[in-house]
Amino acid sequence: MTSTVEVKGASLDIAKLAGAALLLIVGIFAFYYFAPWSALLRVLGLLVIAGAAVAIALQTEPGRALWQFIADARMEVRKVVWPTRQETIQTTLVVMAMVVVVGLVLWLFDTVLMAILRFLTGQGG
Repeated sequence: MTSTVEVKGASLDIAKLAGAALLLIVGIFAFYYFAPWSALLRVLGLLVIAGAAVAIALQTEPGRALWQFIADARMEVRKVVWPTRQETIQTTLVVMAMVVVVGLVLWLFDTVLMAILRFLTGQGG
């Protein structure tokens, strides 16, 4: 068996990703170069350039894989059974109560250990 490696597609993907990165760098440079201009115009220009860079990056194999991953993640999030408001409130109250209880237990443990340490070292009243 022989396997062939597709070098042409990979090099084209690298060129597209490099172009997208260069476009972002140029956009950031332009954002600061045109500092005297309106901030709104600079932000809009940067958003347009960033959108173009993302569009170019999504035309590559890694870009398509990332987009597929995002789509799969959204589909999985839709399958989640989210708790009701009442369940969320009850769970939050239980967590807050346990934080207080554990805090008190740790404080008591610290106090007892400190008293033992003071007794053993002869410090304190």
